[in-house]
Amino acid sequence: MAMKVALLGCGVVGAEVVRLINEQSAELGARVGAPLEIGGVAVRRVGGTRGTGLDPELFTTDAMGLVTRPDIDLVVEVVGGIEPARSLILAAVKSGKSVVTANKALLAEDGATILTAAREAGVDVYYEAAVAGAIPLLRPLRDSLAGDRVNRVLGIVNGTTNFILDRMDAMGAGFAESLEEAQSLGYAEADPTADVEGFDAAAKAAILARLAFHTQQVTAADVHREGITEVSAGDIASARAMGCVVKLLAICQRSADGDAVGVRVHPVMLPREHPLANVNEAYNAVFVEAESAGRLMFYGAGAGGTPTASAVLGDVVAVARNRLAATSAGEGGDDTGMPVHPMGKTVTRYHIALDVADRPGVLARVADVFAGNGVSIKNVRQEGHGEDAQLVLVSHQAPDAALGATVEELRGLDMVRSVASVMRVEAFADQA
Repeated sequence: MAMKVALLGCGVVGAEVVRLINEQSAELGARVGAPLEIGGVAVRRVGGTRGTGLDPELFTTDAMGLVTRPDIDLVVEVVGGIEPARSLILAAVKSGKSVVTANKALLAEDGATILTAAREAGVDVYYEAAVAGAIPLLRPLRDSLAGDRVNRVLGIVNGTTNFILDRMDAMGAGFAESLEEAQSLGYAEADPTADVEGFDAAAKAAILARLAFHTQQVTAADVHREGITEVSAGDIASARAMGCVVKLLAICQRSADGDAVGVRVHPVMLPREHPLANVNEAYNAVFVEAESAGRLMFYGAGAGGTPTASAVLGDVVAVARNRLAATSAGEGGDDTGMPVHPMGKTVTRYHIALDVADRPGVLARVADVFAGNGVSIKNVRQEGHGEDAQLVLVSHQAPDAALGATVEELRGLDMVRSVASVMRVEAFADQA
């Protein structure tokens, strides 16, 4: 007997899911142990077959009726957004259907509710496509590393921002010029806010933190978020002078005492010898630091209809197998209760560029400000510009609150013309 799939949404990803099921039906059926069959497609407006080759009778605007239909075995949700996706998924779960979703925004906001409902109903909710497209990442974090202790996850999880920063580094282009190129190539939307302001990456960071640290306490609202709109050509040049490259990273990190997790998204200066520094164009990569497994990296295409559909189909096969075996993954019950600690307690390093008056005692006064806030200086570089000079300082590791207070105090010094740049510096976990 065929496993019937209900598809919610038939845009770029949904159409690719249909195409792959149609083209690979024999192989998919062999992997599952039963044929896969599209049982219905919910769309906003019924206007033909949408180029899918499906019977027009399969299309419906009654999404709720489709997900609760008795003959449907599993639901694939690729409409995105919070509502009606949340209500439809919860209705499907309550009706005994397993669900595959690519909805990062919903999972980041209310994933705990959905996963708990699925566990209580004895069905699956899989979501590999929600983070980093085709890269097989979430199941290794959830399953393969379940017996290990993950200490930190760093990820380039937004292809648009990585493309922009790569262009700024490789071509010497400015932010606006690089963004325009990304839009012309289809990497960036007409309204790129979700990407360039870090909202997309923050949603993915929340999902990564929940899986890596086995806690249901993290939502997108808990993620400290900064975008790349303020990254300048000067920042790129300063990073290059330090042997670094600028990347927008999602960082999930266990606190020093192991009792909390910090989750943040912001631009960083990353040493060029770090594997993530060599992730170019619109590619994604996630770097995991675990106690026993050591350093692992997952790399690949992070977006696009076909890569995302590939991840969706992988989940469909896994969910369908579980359904045939009358079992489920049971995710949602694993909660260490590990809370999110505030950004101010996160230990990091700062790169600070100051435009200052070129006169005796300036460096000593700046050093006093660092010392007064409990922050030590790792290295300093000074360049003269007539009556003015630029001081470039990199701190040792310190709490972010102390580093932020240092910057604010420096702004108030009469010999500081301006704070030209502030950016965090990341490296391997064992490099202070």
